[in-house]
Amino acid sequence: MSALAERLTLVRHSDEEAWTENVAREMATILGHEIGQRGRARMLLSGGTTPAPVYELLAEQPLEWARVEVGLADERWLSPQDRDSNAWLVRHSFLNLAEGAHFDPLVRVGKSLAECVHDANLQAEYSQPACLVVLGMGNDGHTASLFPGSRDLERALQGNKPYAALDASGCPVARDWHLRITLTPRGLASVGNRLLLLRGKQKLEVLEAALASGDVHRYPVLAAIDAPGPKLRVHWCG
Repeated sequence: MSALAERLTLVRHSDEEAWTENVAREMATILGHEIGQRGRARMLLSGGTTPAPVYELLAEQPLEWARVEVGLADERWLSPQDRDSNAWLVRHSFLNLAEGAHFDPLVRVGKSLAECVHDANLQAEYSQPACLVVLGMGNDGHTASLFPGSRDLERALQGNKPYAALDASGCPVARDWHLRITLTPRGLASVGNRLLLLRGKQKLEVLEAALASGDVHRYPVLAAIDAPGPKLRVHWCG
């Protein structure tokens, strides 16, 4: 486990309830500190069922939500109103409860994929830098929409902008949603605090395999682990 300790901070929790409570508390602390220092805070959230209970509990924290801006780490090429979009999950698990928080979806209805990526990069360049990003990881080692084996992975990994479009055709984990918008390593490096939320023994084994491999193309989660700045904090429970 030495590689884990050297390259990231692994926080183990006794059970799912403790995991949810402690992650939500840590997120609230980061946001509260940023609001105190800068007057506002910006965070980037991921979709999926894993972080949803954390978002629900976070929304109950006594923060000035009107001072918080929320963006996304990645998104499927779907309308924000589509129930399969990350925007829908974030809206219904967090934004509907955190009254006053401002949301910037990655997909804008009526705009092309290229236009949405352009807008996301302008937003990242001219908005207050995000103080927090919440990430997940698939059993294939992907994070955000950086999928191993996807035709655009290398371009996204080498991109000089915070966000990139990605075609994940051929990647079974991407399912029917091949076209994506995703944070790049450049975008990950600009965030002050990076949290990776994992549950289950298999996810920890994948993380260990990624560190042993050192191959970011096989395990794109390494882009989050090796990004410059503070160590990635991994919150895990069995």
